[in-house]
Amino acid sequence: MFDWLQNFADWLIYGLAGIEKGSHLGDALNFFVYDTLKILILLFVITLLMGIVNAYFPVERIRSFLSRNKLFGLEYLFASVFGAVTPFCSCSSVPLFIGFVKGGIPLGVTFAFLVTSPLVNEVAVAVLLGSFGLKTTAIYVATGITLGVLSGIILNALKLEYLLTDWVKKIWENAEAEREAFEIENKTFFQRIPDIAKEAFGIVKSVFPYVLVGIAIGAAMHGYIPEGFFENYIGKQTWYAVPLAVILGVPMYANATGIVPVIQVFVSKGIPIGTSLAFMMAVVGLSIPEALLLKKVMTAKLIAIFFGVVTICIIISGYFFNWIL
Repeated sequence: MFDWLQNFADWLIYGLAGIEKGSHLGDALNFFVYDTLKILILLFVITLLMGIVNAYFPVERIRSFLSRNKLFGLEYLFASVFGAVTPFCSCSSVPLFIGFVKGGIPLGVTFAFLVTSPLVNEVAVAVLLGSFGLKTTAIYVATGITLGVLSGIILNALKLEYLLTDWVKKIWENAEAEREAFEIENKTFFQRIPDIAKEAFGIVKSVFPYVLVGIAIGAAMHGYIPEGFFENYIGKQTWYAVPLAVILGVPMYANATGIVPVIQVFVSKGIPIGTSLAFMMAVVGLSIPEALLLKKVMTAKLIAIFFGVVTICIIISGYFFNWIL
């Protein structure tokens, strides 16, 4: 599908620039050019498609639907799927979390959204698709949505509403009086396309620096780190590799755009794909900045429980990835 991009990168680096093929610098620059162009193209196309989805299923409509309908357990799946089609990182998901709470949606359902939103979105899908292919991307998306559903159900069963801050409890008390009906702007599909394309371009533009930085780091690792460098530490035969990768990833913070090119190199250098994806999920799904933002709505104990449950689910997902991929 992208052979023409590889040919262009080969021509640009090995032909026009005259850098020796197989050299550290040549391999690094070739990786950088090819991956940058491929990811940007995929990112725009998938963001455009997801923009069309979001245009017909906006936040206000979904929030209203979830708060007014009894779905017999399916609300966790709906919230998780909605999280998957919204382009938010862990920190920018928090304001929507507050909006869900304000809309009267049960806490467990809101958690399902909060878990899935940073893990699975059009940015993550585009970058994963370009780096690992359709099969791995599809399994990652399905696992991310399942992770959100299971985390939401577990956290809801624990009955943790009493650990929300007084600020949230006051919002809940006044939520019914503050809700307003959302009026959908009456536009035809073709009238919406220019705005959707503009928004897609804006998303690509906003993440472009992260694309460059992430791929630059990945390119440097690809060109200069020898094969099998990581295998001695977190190889497949090491039982603690997945938990260690997740624990190391939780304190870090990056979005999928910046971390996936690095994960791609991890895999090429010998780290099992499940371990690598578990590390990625920990980095993009849980972070210290997110915890600080959540302090507005959760007590420290609730944040610790939330992080603990999601961390355990990610570790299980890592073992699952290693088993099937």
